[in-house]
Amino acid sequence: MTGDVLAVCTSSRKGIQKTDRKRAVFVEGFGIEGDAHAGSWHRQVSLLSADKIEAFRSAGAMVEYGAFGENLVVEGIDFRSLPVGTWLRCGDVLLEMTQIGKECHTHCAIYHQVGDCIMPREGVFARVLEGGVIAAGDRMAIEPRTRKLPWQAAVITLSDKGSKGQREDRSGPAIAGRLKENGYEVIEQFLISDDPELLTHHLIRLCDQRQPDLILTTGGTGFSPRDRTPEATLSVAERNAPGIAEAIRAASLKITKHAMLSRAVSVIRGKTLIINLPGSPKACMESMDVFMDAIPHAMGLLRGDVQDCAGMHGN
Repeated sequence: MTGDVLAVCTSSRKGIQKTDRKRAVFVEGFGIEGDAHAGSWHRQVSLLSADKIEAFRSAGAMVEYGAFGENLVVEGIDFRSLPVGTWLRCGDVLLEMTQIGKECHTHCAIYHQVGDCIMPREGVFARVLEGGVIAAGDRMAIEPRTRKLPWQAAVITLSDKGSKGQREDRSGPAIAGRLKENGYEVIEQFLISDDPELLTHHLIRLCDQRQPDLILTTGGTGFSPRDRTPEATLSVAERNAPGIAEAIRAASLKITKHAMLSRAVSVIRGKTLIINLPGSPKACMESMDVFMDAIPHAMGLLRGDVQDCAGMHGN
């Protein structure tokens, strides 16, 4: 799949429309020189497919390139259909897609003008792996990856007291550390209150936009009235994966009878595996002992990188 760059846009401030500069310098690990969104993060460059802008214009809104805050407008590539981790080559510049769509918190300038913005639902974001210059008229193409995308994970701690600063979160950092030791890239780690609606929001955001291979939650799996992590997790599930949670309970019952009180679940949304873990750091490590060796095969199946079990055994 190839496309043509129609516009290269930048802005000096966030939240305003960008201006088509025709060409720009892309800096490895940073973004575009002179653009407000450049920096050491995963959304260094934003891209929009030209046909999405034309569809918006056909509805009666005459907008210029850059109006939605996009850096690159490209004709011929449907970015929204590509998975996170896709490499995009344009001359010397190599981009890696890191997110699809975005949350819109305060609404951008174009939204306030016409009452809509396509960037949150149609835009994609990337980081710069190799720098160089991109100009209008350049050809962009999908480039095959020469190295495997590392397993990517997110860690969410659920704790009312922790969210108020009344208790230190030791479980989240312990889980993230364990994942990093095993070669995972932890793309997000954060703490929120025991609010099922807030957890639901973040699970959907992560699975649909950032598309990690794995999300591990810690806390909120017991019998207390505020323990709603399993319910929130099930509400976003597209498929159940009960064996992992069952295996954790079975192994934990050999350590403590209280393991039978765990209501933790394990599910799938899109290409992401979500597993609920207990609240204590020790129990989290014991739970991870159960599945860490097994889930790479599951995540490979979700990515489409490996064949199924029947094919492996010749059945």
